[in-house]
Amino acid sequence: MVMNISKAAVIGSGVMGASIAAHLANAGIPSLLLDIVPASPTAEEAAKGLTTAHPAVRNRLATAAIARLAQMKPSPLYDEAFGGRITPGNLEDDLVKIKDVDWIIEVVVENLAVKRELLGRIEACRKPGTVVSSNTSGISINAMAEGRSAEFRNHFLGTHFFNPPRYMKLLEIIPGETTDAAIVEGMKSFCEGRLGKGVVVAKDTPNFIANRIGTYGLLVTLQAMADGGFTVEEVDAVTGPAMGRPKSATFRTLDLVGLDTFAHVANNVYDKVDEGEEKLVFEAPQVLKDMAARGWIGEKAGQGFYKKVKGPAGSEIQSLDLTTMDYAKSRKVSSASLEAARAARGAKEKTRALLGAKDRYSGLAWTITKKVLLYSAEKLGEIADSIADIDRAMKWGFNWDLGPFETWDAIGLRRTAERMEAEGEAVPAWVKDWLAAGNESFYRKAEGTGTFAFVYQGRYKEEVPPLEQISLRSLKERNKVIRANSGASLIDIGDGVACLEFHSPHNAIGADILTMIQQSVDEVQTNYEALVIANEGRNFCVGANLMLLLMEAQDEEWDEVDAIIRMFQNTMLKLKHSVKPVVAAPHRMTLGGGVEVCMPADEVVAYAETYYGLVEVGVGLIPAGGGCKEMALRLTLANPDPAIDLQPHMNRVFMNIGTAKVSMSAYDAKRLGYFRPSDRIVMNPDHLIHEAKRAALRLVEAGYEQPQPEKIRIIGADGKAVLKLGARAMHDGGYISGHDLLIAGKLAHVLAGGDLPAGTMVTEQYMLDLEREAFLSLCGEQKTQQRMQYMLAKGKPLRN
Repeated sequence: MVMNISKAAVIGSGVMGASIAAHLANAGIPSLLLDIVPASPTAEEAAKGLTTAHPAVRNRLATAAIARLAQMKPSPLYDEAFGGRITPGNLEDDLVKIKDVDWIIEVVVENLAVKRELLGRIEACRKPGTVVSSNTSGISINAMAEGRSAEFRNHFLGTHFFNPPRYMKLLEIIPGETTDAAIVEGMKSFCEGRLGKGVVVAKDTPNFIANRIGTYGLLVTLQAMADGGFTVEEVDAVTGPAMGRPKSATFRTLDLVGLDTFAHVANNVYDKVDEGEEKLVFEAPQVLKDMAARGWIGEKAGQGFYKKVKGPAGSEIQSLDLTTMDYAKSRKVSSASLEAARAARGAKEKTRALLGAKDRYSGLAWTITKKVLLYSAEKLGEIADSIADIDRAMKWGFNWDLGPFETWDAIGLRRTAERMEAEGEAVPAWVKDWLAAGNESFYRKAEGTGTFAFVYQGRYKEEVPPLEQISLRSLKERNKVIRANSGASLIDIGDGVACLEFHSPHNAIGADILTMIQQSVDEVQTNYEALVIANEGRNFCVGANLMLLLMEAQDEEWDEVDAIIRMFQNTMLKLKHSVKPVVAAPHRMTLGGGVEVCMPADEVVAYAETYYGLVEVGVGLIPAGGGCKEMALRLTLANPDPAIDLQPHMNRVFMNIGTAKVSMSAYDAKRLGYFRPSDRIVMNPDHLIHEAKRAALRLVEAGYEQPQPEKIRIIGADGKAVLKLGARAMHDGGYISGHDLLIAGKLAHVLAGGDLPAGTMVTEQYMLDLEREAFLSLCGEQKTQQRMQYMLAKGKPLRN
């Protein structure tokens, strides 16, 4: 079933409701945002003579919620203008308008009686066939639907968005007993494709999947901490990246969530499960009750397990001693097991290293891990039918690198199950039956297909990924690599399209990647129809190999630096003038040289969460791989009439590059001029390579013609003076340093086209030569080398 959702209504304008409306707006879906009518006007409203009869008062809650979206950090909106797609209203005057929408999402207080009453009002106004869902984090879907008509219940389900909706991938869909299966499947497809979500189907049980497992994991961690006498810092050192979990680990996560919110989620299970061991686990520990009584509920209260204290020497992070309830400066924790985990590469190896050591931190990790694995196995069938859905829920909802069953496979299913039993733990019968049948893992690769199979109802079930997902890892396992070196691979992704994948450390661009780009252009010209540039790394590309440049600059090997930049520039020109179409598919961090790799492409298909910018000034340099040249060329092409003054446009380009401006989304990158109007944006990162491939094939089918060299109209010496004057004003105002001013002067010279008269038409090579000369001169500056060194050591810019 294909869902046709063109308009929605969100009822409840709290943080979650407004953020869901914002994400619908991100996807181009206008929505009504409705809330109750305030009991009385505010003092400010009363001073204006407004009463509760005035629309401004009646719609105040929703109107204020929409206004707050623009101030929220991180922003729920891809572009601030998208807030205009949300229309405020109230439940008394505007509920009748839901007859015109295709999806109604209830996001009111977590109270069954309140939700039931609201659903009754919704049923009286909605048109038959409209999907209605509740964004509950744990209230029963079936209980909410009691008393509603059969047609309503057929179209009613839970849609549990994880917070914040824009950034968290997980969406749990919870069908009721009578929800139409076609509605479930249609909503799953819609939310994956249009909203970019990772959807799992959960059973109607307390807290569903992710919060059920995640809350249990946090509670058994607290118990293990108390039993072993561990500190807050020690637990977080073990339960963070060392275990394949986020840096927030246990206690920073609790502070972020809020201890009050966590207690509510835990109590939701405690109140609904039978007496026994599980109920005991979900009873909030006394320490949480004590902290809540003191108001120490986390970040929103200014303190929880951690607090930031300002002193004469600056701020310091203090952690709570749970034995004395006093705060003290946090200390760094180290051990053989933690160091082994840090040194290991990849989540599987890190987990094995941590659990394989023999110190007290390894013991803590094992205690927590075995409890979570056993609980997850015990709940299979109750909270979800598929181990894959449980694993995905924990990876997408809690940002674990490995789900519980993937973890069990990684550390050795049979061996660890035997160890658990030897330690007196009860291994679920189905796991023992699975092992008795001769199986050694929950997952296995399906031979020759690049897909995987997982245990499902006592047998392996093969899962074939949907057409919209292209896995480069799977294709490489199926011997689809055309050619490769240490930095990149060219992979056959079918239908005559090859994909160039970066896989150097951080996908930083060095000679190996540049060589592979050149070879890929030649290979595609001879044997393929089109080239896609994409990868499956955490980030698309963070720029050029800064370490190599710094080493050459410190050794004053200027010929080597010149050769590196020439190679970069020539490679980008070759990419731009390929006889076959090129499509770039950036995602997440795409900085400096990563942007310059995308700019020569005929089309960019970007993931919506792409943070894009020419940031070279942050390390004391300017873009020299064609970034300045391409921005100047784009201004020329967008303003072909010679009478049009390019200065205002170039001023914006100068400011963006000169301040190392990075977009907050792909839509923001389009607003900043980094993307062209024809470039496309994809909401689901899993669909990105497929969509890039489709774009490349469309260019082929349209009769692609090789791009020809183009001339650039420059703003010249007079325009350069304007740019430099702006930089001087920023320096005199104390906004930039003297070295920033020097860099800005070099940047102005390049962007303006040097000292030629305004309006002169110059070649791309002329602009590239200016870039390279400016770059080389800055490499020789001591303060630039200090900036490069600081970035490599600290991961952030130095303003010297």
